[in-house]
Amino acid sequence: MARKHKMGIKVLMVALGAVLILSSFIGCGDGATTTTATTTATTTATTTATPTTTTQEKGTLVFADLLWDSALFHNRVAAFILEHGYGYDIDYIPGGTIPLFVGLVAGDIDITMEIWVENQLKAYLDAVGAGQVVDLGMNFPDSTQGWFVPTYMIENGDLPEGVSVSDLADNWELFKDPEDPTKGVFYVGDPTWECTGIDMEKMEAYGLDEYYNLFITGSGDTLAASMVAAYEKGESWFGYYWKPTFLMGQLDMTQVEEPPYDEEAWPTNKGMAYPADRINICVNASLLDRAPDAVAFLQKYETMAVMIARALVYMEENDVDHEGAAIWFLQEYESVWTEWVPADIASKVKDALP
Repeated sequence: MARKHKMGIKVLMVALGAVLILSSFIGCGDGATTTTATTTATTTATTTATPTTTTQEKGTLVFADLLWDSALFHNRVAAFILEHGYGYDIDYIPGGTIPLFVGLVAGDIDITMEIWVENQLKAYLDAVGAGQVVDLGMNFPDSTQGWFVPTYMIENGDLPEGVSVSDLADNWELFKDPEDPTKGVFYVGDPTWECTGIDMEKMEAYGLDEYYNLFITGSGDTLAASMVAAYEKGESWFGYYWKPTFLMGQLDMTQVEEPPYDEEAWPTNKGMAYPADRINICVNASLLDRAPDAVAFLQKYETMAVMIARALVYMEENDVDHEGAAIWFLQEYESVWTEWVPADIASKVKDALP
């Protein structure tokens, strides 16, 4: 169920804090740079993982089934290859970012195909630094997250060209909350997403908590539905979203400008744009010994946002699930994924495709 929170009431932070119990995830780190940790982790994986394609019975690999389309899609692509090419059994554990990262650290989860590093920087650095989690490198490099409004609100003159956060206080009435007409409404998704906590801090840093209520829709699907419902009626909408997604490929949305990201200031002041995103593949450290061939494959796994967007469009337009989109990807981008695996593995995967 969607939940409405009034940003002006300090109890909001306590309530959300009960959900986001691991505070190290909120605020995306303590200002340390990520280069050393990422490089060290990747180097460790490179030197430890020795590929093998033996036919003996393999174990089960557990994926973090994060609750958004691109992550679910990547899970099915990697799982299809690992199951049909390498002989592993596959399982999935669905959930939000925080509990699934805790599961990755604990070893209940083996593989997370999308770690948005800057969103959970401190927890990421702690886990990598402790040797509990190994970063295998970037999944896709060209992603975006931030605050968006429909472009037609600019085209019709409601909002100025180059709309920025400084314009939003004076224009809150455009986004009037139907349940509280004294404020506007700002939409976010799942309360367990780190970005939800970051967006709360952003609203306070910009002083927009005095003008807007935070509407926690509860999931990525309901967040998307709120945007689509407003867009189809030509109504106002203001909220958090990200790319690549099917939705952002279909709707004309404009990102709200923010002050540029400052790495030194970010830990204590979120009044700036999100940092450039790194969406990396991470595994529990035990996987290096238990499934070195899987690790070697995942180290080579890399896609681009345009590929993901095409797969998600295919999924939506053809009414197939994430596995159907993964199969389409493996058929459409054979020249890409066959570079990730040895020739004998690629042959097994191709034989398993419909």
